[in-house]
Amino acid sequence: MTRPARGLDVLVPTRDRPVELAATLAGLAAQEHPFGLVVSDQSDGPASYDTPPAQTLLRALRASGHQVRTVRHRPRRGLAEHRASLLTRSSARYVLFLDDDVWLEPGALARLHEAIQALGCGLVGAAVQGLSYLDDHRPGELAPFERWTGPVEPERIEPGTPAWERWTLHNAANPVHLAAAHLRPGERWMAYKIAWVGGCVLYDRRVLEDVGGFDFWTDLPEAHCGEDVLAQQRVMAAAGGAGILPSGAYHLESPTTVPDRTVQARDVVDGVLAGSAS
Repeated sequence: MTRPARGLDVLVPTRDRPVELAATLAGLAAQEHPFGLVVSDQSDGPASYDTPPAQTLLRALRASGHQVRTVRHRPRRGLAEHRASLLTRSSARYVLFLDDDVWLEPGALARLHEAIQALGCGLVGAAVQGLSYLDDHRPGELAPFERWTGPVEPERIEPGTPAWERWTLHNAANPVHLAAAHLRPGERWMAYKIAWVGGCVLYDRRVLEDVGGFDFWTDLPEAHCGEDVLAQQRVMAAAGGAGILPSGAYHLESPTTVPDRTVQARDVVDGVLAGSAS
């Protein structure tokens, strides 16, 4: 079935997280920016959205004018395949992949959309913040921070390079401390250089599809991780990417549903970086 095109869709993959998903939906219900929503479930038992709190929030979203779709996507074939399937369920120009354990503060979605349009790059991310670490200041991990001062340029992010070391920027509550240190008075948001962003990433779908999306899932075993890193770095090599501050994305800090992180997608898939960088 062909879906009508829209400006922005939020795509949420979920598995065995009924409590967390309800919190994620609550954050989306507080966004005033227009969007469609697709929630795709791979739970072992009842769907994460099949609870009274989640159903209430889905009804609230529909009542507010958002097109909402829920789907059971089984059998499981791995994280990358799940993301690939979600992408096929949307025809929006911009797609936000939002993890099922992330709460967005009001206004966060509007900032992301505004930023990607203003920057004209392939992706913009809001790094998730772990507030249990709010008093844990890590100046060494913040050292790789670099603001984008001009146009966002394509970049190849390779292990062993200074750009790769930016991954530490998003540990613990680091995004909170970065915003406090670098957001200037009167700035609605600011863009900075990243290695990748976990949990909350808005893509220009044209760029994402041009570099293959998540179709590399066929080259991976079912048990893998890092599929988001691989896709993001392909997009950044082709069209650039940025993180924004303030983040507005909060990690719920529940236990991971992906305990086996032995196989990293980037280490397995041939032709890791598609596109060319300037």
